[in-house]
Amino acid sequence: MIFIDTGAFIARYVERDQHHSEATSFWNELAASGVQCVTSNFVICETLTLLARRTTYDFAARKGLELYSSNVLRILRSNASDEIDALSWFHKFADQSVSFTDCTSISIMKHEQIQEVFAFDRHFSLAGIRLRPQRAAF
Repeated sequence: MIFIDTGAFIARYVERDQHHSEATSFWNELAASGVQCVTSNFVICETLTLLARRTTYDFAARKGLELYSSNVLRILRSNASDEIDALSWFHKFADQSVSFTDCTSISIMKHEQIQEVFAFDRHFSLAGIRLRPQRAAF
């Protein structure tokens, strides 16, 4: 099982994104492997907002419909405990300007025992979650 972060969605959908090529290649690997992909409603919210700002609101809405109707992507929802736990991650990574969405993602991953994340944000690995695709040392 792998958790999909906002950065992975943005890189997939926005060709001018610096990680587009790497993301597209890894998306293809995931599709071929059949590994279960999960994300959260917070990630989708953040993704659609950023996608609308970087492309168009129409494009973002269409991608949102695709995500919510996907048969291969499971959308997890945080509970109050996850969100309270996220505050500790938010405080811990304050020096890195981490988003609260990323902190809720970490909490959800810890709660669900998900050990891998498709992301380009270093703080996931600092939280003990394996960052995919694997990249050169920071």
